[in-house]
Amino acid sequence: MVTTLEESVLKATPENQSILLDLQAVDTRLDQLAHQEATLPQTAQLAELTERLAELNTDAVNASTELSDLSQDVRKAEDEVEQVRKRTTRDQELLDSGSITSGKQLEEIQHEITSLLRRASELEDAQLEVMERAESVQSRVDDITGKISEVQQEHAKVSAGREVAMAQIAVDRADLDSQRVGLASRVPPDLLALYDKLRDTLGGVGAAPLRGSRCEGCHMQLPPTDLKAIVEAEPDEVVRCEECRRILIRTANS
Repeated sequence: MVTTLEESVLKATPENQSILLDLQAVDTRLDQLAHQEATLPQTAQLAELTERLAELNTDAVNASTELSDLSQDVRKAEDEVEQVRKRTTRDQELLDSGSITSGKQLEEIQHEITSLLRRASELEDAQLEVMERAESVQSRVDDITGKISEVQQEHAKVSAGREVAMAQIAVDRADLDSQRVGLASRVPPDLLALYDKLRDTLGGVGAAPLRGSRCEGCHMQLPPTDLKAIVEAEPDEVVRCEECRRILIRTANS
């Protein structure tokens, strides 16, 4: 039979051993706090909102660039229309002045005025089209800007909620750390070292109570021979579960 007692038998009073259960409870809660901190829903939400903001900012830059280009096109179209109008006005004034006596020159000016009016109409149509496109892009810029504002507000709200949660975790951790220091100081150094080592290698649980014939660390029923060895061990002998090797704390229910 494999013994359930530590080969180099550790000694600790039953009271010192039972403190391990309180210490284990504190350490379990500390582990839960660490997990809670690492998995705060606000953290994932902030990551999503940050990504969304980056996308919106990219859209805003692209839309603003397009709007700037269209604004230049509008100004260019306006200048071209203005130039054509000036030429048309100049020719019309020349025609109206009566200074043109040559029939051929008169016909040429009339033809030019007709061409200029047609060109002005074409330019105005093109200008209107560009202005409509610019108006559409401006609407898109306004929409994106509004969405950015909404996401920024949501980001600030979620960030504030995360800060509150983190602050509460910090308060709880400080309290538990204080409790742990007090409990650990009451455990013999060699037993504490074994407990900490087991916690590191066995998923955070280094000590567990023995209830009846079951180890509450691995939830396995101990064989009768192992249970007998534990029952017969001296109260100050530190015993281990043969299945999971955790420290077993004998209780009134053992």
